[in-house]
Amino acid sequence: MKKIVMTGGGTAGHITPNIALFAGLKAAGYEIYYIGEKGGMEEELIKKEGIPFYGITAGKMRRDKSVKTMAKNATDMFRVLKGKNQAKSILKEIKPDVVFSKGGFVTVPVVMAAHSLNIRIVCHESDMTPGLANKLALPKADKICVSFPETMDYVDRSKAVLTGSPVRESLFKGDRQKGLSLCGFSGDKPVIMVMCGSQGSVKINQVVRDILPDITKKFDLAHLCGKGNTADITAEGYKQFEYVNEELPDVFAAADMVISRAGANSISEFLSLKKPNLLIPLGGKATRGDQILNAESFEKQGFSLVLPETELTDETLKANIEKLYTEKDVYIDKMEKSDASDGVRKILEVIFAVSEKGE
Repeated sequence: MKKIVMTGGGTAGHITPNIALFAGLKAAGYEIYYIGEKGGMEEELIKKEGIPFYGITAGKMRRDKSVKTMAKNATDMFRVLKGKNQAKSILKEIKPDVVFSKGGFVTVPVVMAAHSLNIRIVCHESDMTPGLANKLALPKADKICVSFPETMDYVDRSKAVLTGSPVRESLFKGDRQKGLSLCGFSGDKPVIMVMCGSQGSVKINQVVRDILPDITKKFDLAHLCGKGNTADITAEGYKQFEYVNEELPDVFAAADMVISRAGANSISEFLSLKKPNLLIPLGGKATRGDQILNAESFEKQGFSLVLPETELTDETLKANIEKLYTEKDVYIDKMEKSDASDGVRKILEVIFAVSEKGE
């Protein structure tokens, strides 16, 4: 039986894609182990899946060049080295055939340790351009899975494979009728699902609510507005949630279109589920610009319609919703023909091939 060590942490975006691979790995007979940051959010999520979890020390490198930041980076470098030694001991104990790294700073010491032990490594980059942690890890990889064709220009092309991102199997098992019932919709009108992320978006939430009298004449609207962002509004054809968890597959199944930010994992879900989508990427100082690049790529590939937040108004949102609905079949056709719409299968193929070569 082959063994795989998976790593990734810091945010759900570095953890849930790993979880999406568990079923396929188990079906192929792999023993799965996980290395993450001790006390990090990944520890609870992975243990809940029944996967052996090993916690290590992790450090974070920061881009800011101030004296204070450089001092923090120097301190955290010692944490990275400590984490590498911890990971090395764990890997020697497990003796995996391959390490799969999803990203986040905890992956850097794990990848460094695996490379020093000549263990084969597969890395995955969700965004168009690698973040700092993956910039440190990718040179050690035997293969690099990417979600965007443009990412090939930012990594070693000889190692890169366009796979898309792994999407949770549960999302494909939604029940449309359950989703409609949850929202109180009859199903007579097309359903728009608005996703503003766990923290929500003040501007998107406000504009969506401003256009409700007009938009609900033709559409029903399920609004995932973020924790603490619900409003005192009751309107026919409108249902708001802070967030949904177990019911998310059902709401997806009920949705004919999606309005969302442009996080890599979210838009990969829209692609895999073939949901026409309007992206309003997060920009400015709140991001390194990855959402803007992600949205531009999906727009170029014909998967998404994009509305920059700087151009978001009542009128532009209404116009873009109408355009997306009118052309929805064109977007669905493009997504159905995509090489990156089945990320789980393609990433597993890469993992299997790399671990076989290690024999």
